[in-house]
Amino acid sequence: MPSTQKPMRYGHTEGHTDVCFDDTGSCIVTCGSDGDVRIWENLDDDDPKSINVGEKAYSCALKNGRLITAVLNNTVQIHTFPEGAPDGILTRFTMNANHVVFNSDGTKIAAGSSDFMVKVVEVTDSSKQKTFRGHDAPVLSLSFDPRDVYLASASCDGSIRVWKIADQTCTTSWPLLQKCNDVINAKSICRLGWQPGSGKLLAIPVDKVVKLYRRETWDSQFHLSDTFITQPLNVVAWSPCGQYLAAGSVDGSIVVWNVENQECIERMKHEKNYSVCGLAWHPKYRQIAYTDTEGNLGLLENIGAGKKPNDKVASTVTKDYNDLFDGEDDDYLDGDMIEPPSSPKAGDNEDDADDLMPTSGHLRRAIIDDDDNSLDIGMIKANSNLLEKEDDDDDQTGGFPALPPSTQQPFYDGPMPTPKQKPFQSGSTPAHLMHRFMVWNSVGIIRCYNDEQDNAIDVEFHDTSIHHATHLPNSLNHTMADLSTEAILLACESTEELASKLHCIHFSSWDANKEWTVDMPKDEDIEAICLGQGWAACATSALLVRVFTVGGVQKEIFSLPGPVVSMAGHGEQLMIIYHRGTGFDGDQCLGVQLMELGRKKKQILHGDPLSVTKKSYLAWVGFSAEGTPCYVDSEGIVRMLNRGLGNTWIPVCNTREHCKGKSDHYWVVGIHEHPQQLRCIPCKGARFPPTLPRPAVAILPFKLPYCQVTTEKGQMEEQYWRSVVFHNHVDYLSKNGYELDENAKSQLVKEQQELLMKLFALSCKLEREFRCLELADLMTQNVVNLAIKYASRSRRLNLAQRLSEMAVEKASELATAPEDEEEEEDFRKHLNAGYSNTATEWSRLPVRNVQQDQDMEDAEETDAYEEVEEPPEVHKQRPNPFCKGVTSAEVTTPKSVVIVSSSQGRVNPFKVSSNKKDPVVPSANVLDTMSKHSKKTSLSSSRAVNKQNPPVIKPLIPKPKSKQASAASFFQARTPNSSAKTVEEREEKAGNESHEVKVTAQENTENKRPKTGFQMWLEENRANILTDNPDLNEAEVIKEGMSRFRMLSSEERVVWTEKAKGGTVNDLAEDKKRKHPTADEDEVKKNQEQKSEDSNVSKKPKPLDQSTNVRLSAFAFKQS
Repeated sequence: MPSTQKPMRYGHTEGHTDVCFDDTGSCIVTCGSDGDVRIWENLDDDDPKSINVGEKAYSCALKNGRLITAVLNNTVQIHTFPEGAPDGILTRFTMNANHVVFNSDGTKIAAGSSDFMVKVVEVTDSSKQKTFRGHDAPVLSLSFDPRDVYLASASCDGSIRVWKIADQTCTTSWPLLQKCNDVINAKSICRLGWQPGSGKLLAIPVDKVVKLYRRETWDSQFHLSDTFITQPLNVVAWSPCGQYLAAGSVDGSIVVWNVENQECIERMKHEKNYSVCGLAWHPKYRQIAYTDTEGNLGLLENIGAGKKPNDKVASTVTKDYNDLFDGEDDDYLDGDMIEPPSSPKAGDNEDDADDLMPTSGHLRRAIIDDDDNSLDIGMIKANSNLLEKEDDDDDQTGGFPALPPSTQQPFYDGPMPTPKQKPFQSGSTPAHLMHRFMVWNSVGIIRCYNDEQDNAIDVEFHDTSIHHATHLPNSLNHTMADLSTEAILLACESTEELASKLHCIHFSSWDANKEWTVDMPKDEDIEAICLGQGWAACATSALLVRVFTVGGVQKEIFSLPGPVVSMAGHGEQLMIIYHRGTGFDGDQCLGVQLMELGRKKKQILHGDPLSVTKKSYLAWVGFSAEGTPCYVDSEGIVRMLNRGLGNTWIPVCNTREHCKGKSDHYWVVGIHEHPQQLRCIPCKGARFPPTLPRPAVAILPFKLPYCQVTTEKGQMEEQYWRSVVFHNHVDYLSKNGYELDENAKSQLVKEQQELLMKLFALSCKLEREFRCLELADLMTQNVVNLAIKYASRSRRLNLAQRLSEMAVEKASELATAPEDEEEEEDFRKHLNAGYSNTATEWSRLPVRNVQQDQDMEDAEETDAYEEVEEPPEVHKQRPNPFCKGVTSAEVTTPKSVVIVSSSQGRVNPFKVSSNKKDPVVPSANVLDTMSKHSKKTSLSSSRAVNKQNPPVIKPLIPKPKSKQASAASFFQARTPNSSAKTVEEREEKAGNESHEVKVTAQENTENKRPKTGFQMWLEENRANILTDNPDLNEAEVIKEGMSRFRMLSSEERVVWTEKAKGGTVNDLAEDKKRKHPTADEDEVKKNQEQKSEDSNVSKKPKPLDQSTNVRLSAFAFKQS
C-alpha cells in the first residue's frame, strides 16, 4: 500500500506542540501552549481526553504509565497515565525547560532549560539529580544514548555537546548550529536522536541535511539529504527498529530515509506548510504522528510499506492525483473546515522524474513532460500493473528490470497544482462527524446524529411561528441540507444499490402532500443544494445544475463550466461557486455565477473569477438578509457584492482581527446589512463549533479595509463608504419592486451627508480646498449649499466660488437626465456616488409648503449672503423661457432650456421633455438657498435690489470683479418658491410659450418671488446705511446691513419674517390668477436678457427633511 497522509486535526492553540505515542501505540499524546495534554485514541477521535498540566506545556514524554511535562512555571512535573493525576514535581529550573526525554528503560529523565542547564533526574527518586553545566545559551533539545552512557544536547550557543552521564563531563562538542539568544529566535529547534538499539549513530539536523556521527569515534559518518528539503530541518526521529530516520522541516516537509542505503523512501508536505516541530514513530506500525507550530496534529501511515526502489513514484502520483481529481477518497476532509486535503505536491515523493505517471486504471490524467526524464510506454504499463497487483510482491519486483536505483533525484521545482476544494454546504460542519450541523442559517438549524443508537435529523427554527421543530429519520443517510421559510431540502449521495436523491419537505404547502423526492440519473451524484423563494436547485457531479419548483416540478437545467464548490439561494437569486480551473501553490481557482430566476431570467455574473485570499479556500457562501451575495474565505475575510461599482467584490470584514488566538476562528451563520451585523459563532481552537453544548452566536461589526482608519479622516471615509456599500441593496430592491421605508432612506442619506460635511469641514481646517471640492462632488444639492456657506464663513472665497459653479453644473446635469431607463440608472449612480434614490423619489415633483419655506428662511436669515438679485423662477403658469440662443429675443426651441452660469459665460443646456408623459422630472436643489450673481457693476446690483429694471446687458462677456464683491454675490440665500407645477401643465403650456414669456421684468421681479425678511428690512434701511457710509460698495452694504439686522431683537426679526411670508402667500395667489399677461415686445426683450443673465435654476427636488437642514447647518457653523 502507498503511504497515506491523513487530514490534520486541530489539537492545541497555536504555538510549539509536542507529540509522542504511549508504550503500546494505542494512543497519541500531544501537549501544547494551551497547557493541556490531549490523549487521542486515533486521529479521528472527536473527543480526546484532556489533562491540564499548567498554563503552557513545552514538551512531554511518556513511558511506563508516567507522563512527564515541562511547563511554564519552570518545573518538570509528573502525572499518572492515562488517569492524569498529578504525581509531584521532578525538578525545577530558574527558567522554563524546553525539552524533556526518557531514557530507554524509563528510569531517568533528562531536561534542558533556558537557564543553560541540563539535568538528569531519577523518576522514582527525584532527589537523585545530576546537573550538566557548559552551554552558554538556552538548551534546545536532548537525547539519551540507548545504552545510558551518553547524553547529547543542542543549544542556542550553536554547539552540540555529548556528555558522559556518569561523571557529568563533556565528551565532545561540535559547533554546527547558528548562534542565537533564545529558543524563539532559533532557526531550528534541532531535536536530535540516537539510533535505537545499538546507539551506533547520533543524528543531528543541521540546516537542510541530517548529519550522522559515529559513537565513540565521534566523526561524521555521512549525511542524509534530499532536494525536496528547501528549508532548515527542525526535528529528526528514528523508527523503533533503527532502520529508518524521519526528519521534519520548518516549512512543513517531512522526509523518511532508509539509513542503510541512504535512500529517501517517503516525502510529504504539510497541507499548510506550517513548521513541523514534533515527530513520533508508532512503536509497532509504520506510522508517524507529527505536530506543527500552529497546534495541529497529523498522521502518516504505511510508510515505506513493501517499497522497492522505484515503487514510490507510482504510489505518490496515485495519491496526489486521486486527491486532486477524484471525488472518491473517503478520508478526504470533505469539508473538515472545508479545507483542501493535504497538498502532497506532484512529484514530492518521486525518485526518478518529475513525470506524473498514470499509475492506475482509474486515474484521470497522465501528465508526462520533460523529455530527459520521460519513461517509455512499457515503463508506464509496468507501472500500472504494479498498482493493480499491489499485494503480491513478486510481480512488483519484476516491474522494473531495466531501472537501477537512481542516485540523484531530478526534481520539478515549478509551481505545484493545488488540490481542488471539495464541494460543501455553507453553514455545515464536516460530514465525518457523528453529530454535526447540516446547515445553520438565518431561518434555523438542521442537526444530524449518526451514532450507534440513532441516525436522525433534527430541524429547529429560530422563529417557531414559521414552523415547529421537527425530528426526521435519516434512513437514506442524507449528507446535505438546506432550510428556507418554505421548505427543508435534503440530499444524499448514491450507493451501490440506490441513486442519489433530492428530498424536499415543503412544509408551507397548503395541500396534504408535503414531501417529494427526485432520483438522479445513474452515476450522477448531487454535490450541492440550495433553496430560494419558490424554487430549489441542486448541482451534480455531471456538471449540471437542476432547478425545481418548491412543489417538485422540474424546471431549467444548465451546465456548469467546472465542478461545483458550493451554491446559495435567496429570493430569486441563485449563486454558484465552481472550479474555473486548477490553482497553483495553494491558491484555489474559483468562478462565480449569479443568476436571477424570476419572471425575467437573467445572468448577472457570468462565471467571473472569485477572489479569495492567497493560499485560502472558500469557507461560506450565501446572501445577506437583504439579498446581497457574500462569501467568506478560510482566512476569515468576508466579501460582499458591491452593486454600486459594477458588481465587484469588496472585503467588508476580517474576522481574524476579532480572534484572540491564532487558531480561534469565527464560523459565519448570517449577514445583515441593516443593521450592519455579521452573525457568527466563535470557535476556540477550531474552525467549526460542536453541536453540544449549543454554541452562542456573536455579532461582529463590519469594517472596510481603508487606510489610516485610526485618523479622523480615515475613520469618516470608512464610515461613509461602508454606509454607501451597505445600502446598495436599497436601490436593488426598489428596482425589483419592493416597498421601502422612506424615513429610513432619508435618515440614511442624512447620515452619509453629515459624514461628508464633517470631512468637508476637516479638509477646510487643513486648508485642502481641492479636496473640499472633491468631497462636495459626492454631496446632495442642499448639502453643497451648506458647504458653500461654510466655505464663505471660513473666508475661503475661491472655494466658495468653485463650489457655486459646481452647484450650477449639478443642476444642469440633473435637468439633462436622459429619458431611457438604463442611462438614467448609471447617471444616478454617478451623480450621487452610490447612495440611493429610488425611482419614486426621483419622479416625484417637489412640493414644499409655505411653512417649511418659512422655517428654512428663519434658519437662513442669519446668513451673511443674502439676496442681491432675483434669479428668474419657473412659475406655475409659465414654462421656463430660457432658450438656446442666449442673446436672441425669440424663444426658438420650447423644448430646450438653457442656464447660463454667467460667472464663466458657460452655457448648460437643460432638456425638458414636453412630448412624453415621462414622470422623471429631474430636479435640482442647487439654489434652494441661494442664487448666483451675474457680473454686473454695483450700480446694477443696487438697482436690482431696489427693484428697478436693470439696463440691458449682454451676459456672455464676463468682467473681472473684485474679490469682495464676488464673495458677496456667490450665493444669496433665498427661500425656495413655488415651482411645484406639474408635468401636464408644462406640456399644456408648451404651445403658448411665446405668450407666456411676455411678462414684464417688473412683474417678474415684483410679484413672482418671495423675499426674505432681511431683504425687506434692507430695502427700507438701505438709505440709512448709505448715508452713514457713502463710499460702501454693494457687497459691503449687504455686510453692514447684515450686522445691523442681527442686532435687532428676535421679536423684530420675526415681524419682518412674517411680513415677507405674508407677501409670499399673496404673490402665489396672484400668480395663479394671472395666466396670460401681455406686454410689449420691448419688455419681452429686456426680460429675456435679464433672464439669460441671472438664470440659474429650474426646479427643485424633494429636500431633506427640515430637521436635517437645521442639524447640518448647526454643524457647519454656530448660528448667532
